[in-house]
Amino acid sequence: MSRPSSVAIVGAAETAEIGTVALSSLGLATDAARRALADCGLTPADVDGVASSGLNPYLPTMVAHSLGIEARWVDATMMGGCSNLVHLAHAVAAVAHGQCEVVLIAHGESGRSHLGGPMFRPGPDSWQGQFELPYGTVGPMTLLTLGASRFLHDRGLDRTALAHVVVTQREWAARNPRALRRDPITVDEALDAPLVAYPFTRPMCCVTTDAGGAVVVTSAARARDLLRPPVYVLGTGEAAGAAMASQMPDLTSSDAFRRAGTCAFADASVRPQDIDHAMLYDATASIPLMALEDLGFVPRGESGAFVADGNTAIGGSLPVNTNGGGLNYTHSGMYGIYALLESIRQLRGEAAAHVEGVTTSLTHTIGGMFQAAATAILSTEPA
Repeated sequence: MSRPSSVAIVGAAETAEIGTVALSSLGLATDAARRALADCGLTPADVDGVASSGLNPYLPTMVAHSLGIEARWVDATMMGGCSNLVHLAHAVAAVAHGQCEVVLIAHGESGRSHLGGPMFRPGPDSWQGQFELPYGTVGPMTLLTLGASRFLHDRGLDRTALAHVVVTQREWAARNPRALRRDPITVDEALDAPLVAYPFTRPMCCVTTDAGGAVVVTSAARARDLLRPPVYVLGTGEAAGAAMASQMPDLTSSDAFRRAGTCAFADASVRPQDIDHAMLYDATASIPLMALEDLGFVPRGESGAFVADGNTAIGGSLPVNTNGGGLNYTHSGMYGIYALLESIRQLRGEAAAHVEGVTTSLTHTIGGMFQAAATAILSTEPA
């Protein structure tokens, strides 16, 4: 059996524009897909596997049809924001086992303009409709509030810890011309900004955009003949958590985060201290703090000080969310592909906020409100 490290990402691209874009979700996905294929010098005729997901369960078929791809392997796994990393894990296995040769993972989402696709609205007969919506949780920024408040309380922190995440990631965003929020911000300004839902002010919540992204996955052997330097997939992990955020065993720590991370580190045969760079999903400023602890980068209770002391900032020991993150760069609703693309850019030496010496990067993503998680560890070198 082929080792996972025999599989590489060879093409990677985002849509030409992000923000407010007059394209449907499918149009955004195919725009990114064409650019990812051009990035590595392949054409739709070379692709025999397609992965994509959204509220339309037939999206991979629609992407394949739109591009003229004859796919013999498809993946429509829908796990919210971590879906595209789940697709990556499945694509690695499919290529390693000969089920297909070239996989296109494409995502597009009209998260701001709502063109060409349904919007997620839990019905009154759903679990969320019966057991969470009656208490006023009308979206992620309200559903995540109790867990974030409890996290701060249990760790002996206050909202300043969230503000430090905002300030640090805004400094990264200032170096990224495509980031939507680029203006410098102070801790006091982050705390005094308009309140969305306690403890979150507006800068502590992600932007809302239209965007798309895509990657191309194939064998390391084939990658040698293509245009771009290969980025090797050393390890992946995926896990399911509680079906509803209100049913998490611990509101301050995600069992899905821990299990997905543990699997990825074991698969890659590396440890947290071996990681040079990390992209941690950040729909709110609290999630990276939780991820730093659950993935083992810092002990429980030390994430706030770790960020406040500059470790995740420019020049820090573990650069995190170097594109500005979902808080500042882009967030179309399912952010995972954009985090993955920044890891790839850092490893290729192409990122707007380039970090010297990055040879390993970890991407970690959340699905729904902690209902799932996925982690990938990438490298410039095979294992």
